[in-house]
Amino acid sequence: MNIKKIIPGFIVCSVIAYIGSVLGEVFPKLGGASFSIILGIIIGNTLAKIDKFAAGSVFSESNLLSYSIVLLGGTLNIYSVFSVGVKGVSFIILQMVTTVAAALWIGKKMKFEKKFTYLMGSGNAVCGSSAIGAVSPVVKPEKSDLGISITIVNLVGTVLMFLLPLISRIIFNGDTVMTSALIGGILQSVGQVIGAGQLVNSEVLELATIFKIIRIIFIVVLVTYLGKKVAADSKMAQIEKEIKIEVEIEVNEATLEGTKKNGFKKLNIPWYITGFFIFTTLKTLGVFNGDLSNIFHFISSKFEIIALAGIGMRVKLSTLFSQGPKAITYGLAIGVIQVVSAITFIKIMYGLNF
Repeated sequence: MNIKKIIPGFIVCSVIAYIGSVLGEVFPKLGGASFSIILGIIIGNTLAKIDKFAAGSVFSESNLLSYSIVLLGGTLNIYSVFSVGVKGVSFIILQMVTTVAAALWIGKKMKFEKKFTYLMGSGNAVCGSSAIGAVSPVVKPEKSDLGISITIVNLVGTVLMFLLPLISRIIFNGDTVMTSALIGGILQSVGQVIGAGQLVNSEVLELATIFKIIRIIFIVVLVTYLGKKVAADSKMAQIEKEIKIEVEIEVNEATLEGTKKNGFKKLNIPWYITGFFIFTTLKTLGVFNGDLSNIFHFISSKFEIIALAGIGMRVKLSTLFSQGPKAITYGLAIGVIQVVSAITFIKIMYGLNF
């Protein structure tokens, strides 16, 4: 971690977060989170679009958000974490499978490269740019595909961050559990989940974050699946090129296995998920009293606003527009399917009548 490189971008994100917080107090229905991510997009594509600020915005988006999640654990009882129950976990699994399948199918129909569709499936199904980064060692995509997928996933997630609270109000009449499932089961990044939750209320913010954390835990399963897909794709490519020399095939397969193993060695459940459960357990055992939990909550909320500014700054509109309407359409199509499938699954899981 090069602190000198981080400082410029971090300062910009902090200033954006402060301005966003002030505007959130003036316009409480929108809240500081909304202003922070919007200002981040604007400033990140105008005044602060040079590489000098990149490291700081990445730090704000990933590291600060990770610290925020750990601290959030210190404000929750362990029983509330498991309150989603079997229904909640089942919903998350169905939603993730549908999202990945939709991303791969639509990407194939639109003739995108397979590796790019894997990135889009991962980013939308799990946790945005963090998931894309996690699967990269296995997928081994082009650098350009990384940038495009991160931009599309962040932009679509930002749009949904504002739309989902409105959709849930119309369809679920503000029900806390179903609104939380919708937000936590769809939005791409933890920061967007927190931002959308803040637009509703504190109860939805906490429960939606729990739904999101369950999704993140399943990242191990997703990367294992993609590793097998990449291996299968490579074998098919070998057959199509009529590479029939047995020794070469064995060497290539060994290389693939090595790549998969190296990728999996690097892949663990994110440290902040472990930290979240440790802090939640300590809170449940009474190690953290009310005053300390309040401090955790205060610091966590500040980190969240700064992280949202970082997410906004990472949305590079020039990269998105350079791909034309095809890439944008792809991202929006996945988002629409996510919303429709989530609403359907939630109605089925929680017994609402169609």
